[in-house]
Amino acid sequence: MNKKAHEQITAHGNVQVRFYFDFLSPYAYLAQHRLKNLSASHGWQIDFRSIDLSHAKRAIGNVGPANRDMPVKLTYLAKDLSRWADLYGIPLTFPPNYNSSSLNVGLYYEPCKGCEAEYVGTAYGLVWGLGLAPDDPKTLASVAHHMNWDSDDFIEFTQSEPGLQAYRKSTEDAIAQHVFGVPTMAVGNEMWWGNDRLFLLEEHLMKETSK
Repeated sequence: MNKKAHEQITAHGNVQVRFYFDFLSPYAYLAQHRLKNLSASHGWQIDFRSIDLSHAKRAIGNVGPANRDMPVKLTYLAKDLSRWADLYGIPLTFPPNYNSSSLNVGLYYEPCKGCEAEYVGTAYGLVWGLGLAPDDPKTLASVAHHMNWDSDDFIEFTQSEPGLQAYRKSTEDAIAQHVFGVPTMAVGNEMWWGNDRLFLLEEHLMKETSK
């Protein structure tokens, strides 16, 4: 890590972790839970950034089948996810589809500014905790209700051009930062991909902030 990046991390004891995710990802569901606990323990700030995972994968030439289209791998992943969920003490239920665009766009809804962690936790809890469809208007309305937002206005925003533009920009910015999968955590110009890499992130930041 260069001197400038180190200074950004250690200034006033603040650490900002950029968290790239897509609501279709169960591993990002797991990671956001643990990352928020780490944030509470260490005083880190989390910069939540939803992206279009399929677009990020295509950008690096990853055009192979999705995990859910490979039965043998999916069987293993289901067990692996269950083990992680048990370890974290959170429920995990597969949703009926993975159409996450609306919830991803919802992160950029103006009233969401300043309460992104609550939004992400709420939406993930409904989709991967309870197994609700991410594109169901009832799911979107439930998120809005929990956040004390006007549900019609929120749902309209998730389909609006300003919302989609913000989502596209987030995705393109992530690609420019060489993000190719989710969950990805980044601090300065260092990056970690995967829920199982959070311990490496924690170890790295503990070393940096102790300097």
